[in-house]
Amino acid sequence: MIDRQTVDRIFAAADIVEVVSDFVTLKKKGVNYQACCPFHNEKTPSFVVSPSKGLYKCFGCGKGGNAISFVMEHEGLSYVEALKWVARKYGIEVKEREQSPEEKQRNDDRESMMIVTSWANQYFADQLRTPEGESVGVGYFRERGFTDATIAKFQLGYCPAKGDAMTRAALEGGYREEFLVGTGLTIKRETANDRSGGEYYDRFCGRVMFPVHSLSGRVIAFGGRTLRTDKKVAKYLNSPESEIYHKSNTLYGIYFAKKAITQFNRCILVEGYTDVLQMHQSGVENVVASSGTSLTVEQIKLVRRFTKNITVIYDGDAAGIKASMRGIDMILREGMTVRCVLLPEGEDPDSFARTHNATELQGYVEEHEEDFISFKTRILLGDAAEDPIKRAEVISSVVDSIAVIPEAIDRAVFVRDCARKLEIDEDILIREVARKQITMVDGQAGREAMDNQRRKEQFLQRHEGGGASAGPGFSPERPASEPAGAVDLAPKLSFAEQGLNRELRRLERELVGYLLKYGGENFDFAMSPTEIVSMGVAEVIVNDLEMDRIEMHDPLCRQIYEEFARIFRQENRIPEVNHFINHPSPEVASLVVDLLTEEETYAPSRMWERYEIRVSTERERLGEAIPKAITIYKSKVVSSIIASLQKELLGIETMEEAQEIIRRLESLNELRKKIYEKYLRTV
Repeated sequence: MIDRQTVDRIFAAADIVEVVSDFVTLKKKGVNYQACCPFHNEKTPSFVVSPSKGLYKCFGCGKGGNAISFVMEHEGLSYVEALKWVARKYGIEVKEREQSPEEKQRNDDRESMMIVTSWANQYFADQLRTPEGESVGVGYFRERGFTDATIAKFQLGYCPAKGDAMTRAALEGGYREEFLVGTGLTIKRETANDRSGGEYYDRFCGRVMFPVHSLSGRVIAFGGRTLRTDKKVAKYLNSPESEIYHKSNTLYGIYFAKKAITQFNRCILVEGYTDVLQMHQSGVENVVASSGTSLTVEQIKLVRRFTKNITVIYDGDAAGIKASMRGIDMILREGMTVRCVLLPEGEDPDSFARTHNATELQGYVEEHEEDFISFKTRILLGDAAEDPIKRAEVISSVVDSIAVIPEAIDRAVFVRDCARKLEIDEDILIREVARKQITMVDGQAGREAMDNQRRKEQFLQRHEGGGASAGPGFSPERPASEPAGAVDLAPKLSFAEQGLNRELRRLERELVGYLLKYGGENFDFAMSPTEIVSMGVAEVIVNDLEMDRIEMHDPLCRQIYEEFARIFRQENRIPEVNHFINHPSPEVASLVVDLLTEEETYAPSRMWERYEIRVSTERERLGEAIPKAITIYKSKVVSSIIASLQKELLGIETMEEAQEIIRRLESLNELRKKIYEKYLRTV
């Protein structure tokens, strides 16, 4: 880890204009600088750099942050790597905290393994210039249609067919056996004739080589393809898991694709090495591969660093498509948008890209990509024909996919679309999605929800008909207007809670934004028609939340608020906004930049100016905006507690427990009513 003093020096030295100018041509406009955004395609500049605030913000794609986060985003580096990059630029010596012997040894070993894979990568590339490599390796790449430029760009190579040629060359070059074995490049086999030592064997002997690069461009593993026709030999062989390579966290081609993914705000996902190479060669560069392995959550999160949109390209193999559809639900579960493209029968991305240029490829994708509902129903209904049971299974599969989508609004849109396309009543789909949410979020949560439902039904059966034992205010009977078999409240509660949490996050962002922008300022508040008092923004917000012991729900907002409140209380000062812009947490810094640069909903516009109509600014509205925001926020917090108690009520066992929860609910509803009345008085 880099010590805090060094981090502070790096942030102090980093000039946002100088750092961004290393990658983007900036033009001065007023007190700020502008450019076309490097993170998405645009013709009109919407990317702004503010030297006074030390931040950048794109008002097109929404990305923003400080000098360090810019380097992280643009170069695909980790926080520590970006700090070191900026430190090198300004000649700052990076001092890292003292590591334990175990940590130091592990880091040394990891670096040694990186050095070994880097050497092997160059060795395999050099072998293409030998007679054997030219004949076998280059011959194969030419047969696949790869140009010299593609071979060089992806650093393709060849491992000699002699069993231990690579290992012997490495040992002669001074590279240690333990790291050759640790990276999986070398296999050491004990022999009957030599108990004291072993025989070396190159894992990839006789194979053409595809190096796997990390996000920062270092070689961490290899894939090797055999050119033998022996069916007992695996066609592709990959490096085993190691200290530097975890296949579930890696996507082939991500280093070469990350810039294009950001620019086009879309990642194209294919299956194999040659698919990626051929598409890059055709001019489509925002493409990566899962390298023949099943898609993992970690791989999806890796893509999400650059875009929320994934297009999956499938070849015409129906069995393969159905087997890989699990990946669609995984992408949706991570809150991303997924679209699917089916290639013509007999084609795969490799063969299709070989016969089409970039324009044709992009045109085909745009014309044929489908949302997951259309894709799933078209593929799966092909087997269902008029069989109602199979048709029901298809609908159930689509509902499964909709149920994993985290955002309620997105789910509602897809439910409506699904109802239209499959000619199913929308209310039925809503109930089914809600039911599946209870049982599908995870096994344990599903079991707990079902247990709660079972206990509630048993409780209602025990007290059927109400009566004195049911207690005041408690009636298990359904309203007369409610039809038999109507959907239970439990599944609906999940939707309500998610909408409430989203509203809480919005209000928390608003309050934190007021603290960051106006924390040190005062506003006039009308206590009555005749009494106006001056109040401090920070004092009002912090006092109000502390008085009711309210803890913010959103972890980033909570971190910013608690840090702000601590400095405000303990040091008796308003924290500098740069403290948060240059925060050690990139996530915090990014949110702060978003809050500081959000456009005002009611900001003056040229239209108002044209008619000489003056519209008040956000600063001028603080006197009414802050009390309202605090009041509404408290109301939503109370609503959140009420929703939690309502959910708890479904799982109670005894009448006493039910009555206690009902009493608490009545008290909270009364409190919410008072808060609402207070809100009306501030309007």
